[in-house]
Amino acid sequence: MPIIDVHAHVGPWPFHMDTGDAAFNISLMDKYGIDLQLVSAAEAVVYDAVAGNAALREVLAVHPRLLGYAVVNPNRIEESAEDLRRCLDTGRFVGAKIHTHYPGRLIGTREMAEAFDLLDEAGVPLLLHTWGPEVALLPELLESRPRLRIIMGHAGGDAWREAAHAAAACDRLYLEHCRTVTDAGRIDYARAAGVPVERLLFGTDATLIDPSVSLGVIRDAGFTSEELERVLWRNAVGLFGLEGVLSPTRFP
Repeated sequence: MPIIDVHAHVGPWPFHMDTGDAAFNISLMDKYGIDLQLVSAAEAVVYDAVAGNAALREVLAVHPRLLGYAVVNPNRIEESAEDLRRCLDTGRFVGAKIHTHYPGRLIGTREMAEAFDLLDEAGVPLLLHTWGPEVALLPELLESRPRLRIIMGHAGGDAWREAAHAAAACDRLYLEHCRTVTDAGRIDYARAAGVPVERLLFGTDATLIDPSVSLGVIRDAGFTSEELERVLWRNAVGLFGLEGVLSPTRFP
């Protein structure tokens, strides 16, 4: 069965763990049978969005199994708007990424609202780092932005219950459950709250976290074979328009 990882990174992080260049990403993908990985540049997330996105453009040009998220910095929205266009014009970027904590702008801030406006206009999915109860604000924020679709990275983190209810309240919110602490029952809770399987996605947080962690969470969620196909790849294909990106024999 094909696997699409919608939450990964390229490049080193300032943490004590095994991270590296794109070759390391590919080695982990081969090890765990991941066909396609959607990545942001670690440099873009933690330090310089424009420089990191530029470096990622070079990586994507030589690694067809990787597709990109252009990191948007809410503190520099005009600069990020120009950079987003440059990235999307390559055809190798399929969405945007915003981290709330590194730029110091949580979901309810004016700067984040401006970033949401930008991405609503661009019409590309947003992978949003979510961690904390402010995820409850998302359904209301999406009401006036009809083209914006948000993947809630880490499914709210420690606020995974609030994230589940937010996703149940808005059909343009998606849950992706990668996290270092694999609290039992998160996916069951989301489904009981009313989140359909069509809005559950598979992500790993590679190379910060070994993909085996997220694969174990999915294995233990009790999905049927059809549901598992949706979570591991079909939902991502529909959200990002990835039909035909890989061999049609892998994507029937």
